[in-house]
Amino acid sequence: MEVIPAIDLLEGRCVRLYQGDYSRSQIFDENPSLVAKQWVDQGAMRLHVVDLDGAKTGEPINLPAIEAIVGAVPVPIQVGGGLRDRARVAQMLDMGVQRVILGTVAVENPQLVAELCQEFPGQIVVGIDARNGKVATRGWLETSEVAAGDLAQQMALLGAAAIIYTDIHRDGTLEGPNIEALRELATRISIPTIASGGVSSLTDLLSLLALEPLGVSGAIVGRALYTGDVSLSEAIQAVGSRRLQDIPPDFGDSAFA
Repeated sequence: MEVIPAIDLLEGRCVRLYQGDYSRSQIFDENPSLVAKQWVDQGAMRLHVVDLDGAKTGEPINLPAIEAIVGAVPVPIQVGGGLRDRARVAQMLDMGVQRVILGTVAVENPQLVAELCQEFPGQIVVGIDARNGKVATRGWLETSEVAAGDLAQQMALLGAAAIIYTDIHRDGTLEGPNIEALRELATRISIPTIASGGVSSLTDLLSLLALEPLGVSGAIVGRALYTGDVSLSEAIQAVGSRRLQDIPPDFGDSAFA
């Protein structure tokens, strides 16, 4: 199972929010690309980057920071936040991002998701951010009536490469992931599920590892890495991800699809 460090961008800085609340942000570093290098040096095989300003406004805002991260590290980057039309998705992929994460548009325009999955196979991931089982959109500022499990099934059928599931009430809290919700969602789809939100310890990661046979292939870890509650190198060793030195010299995107 992959352990994927999260880099959340707000006004060009690396921050963490508490339960998605923009008014409760904590700045961890002024230079996100240095943070990216740090995680890769500790063994990260993939990085998860979110443009929080973009998620809120509907347009990518932190493009310079994202481009700097892509240029700074030799591992695949997945990016979400404000990607709501084909032009923005293509722009991100042209920049060197390996996978884009669609959230709001999955609820509001599923036909576009289907078209993008066909045009960019293996590079479209859908982020499902749930509040009490319902999907939140527009930077988590709005909550729809769409059930998380139903949306996951629909997106899998449309060709999404994976589902990233975040329990908003757990995100940034260090209270542990919502294991039951993840279990239920993973059993409903045949594509990989990536867990996000609440990871606070190696014990939490081992609990997620137990779901790997159901299709939970990765865990995104944010605040716990920045506070030191979780050591990335120890976490990678605990759940069995490959280490950076295992990347072949001529690695390509297909190795990480």
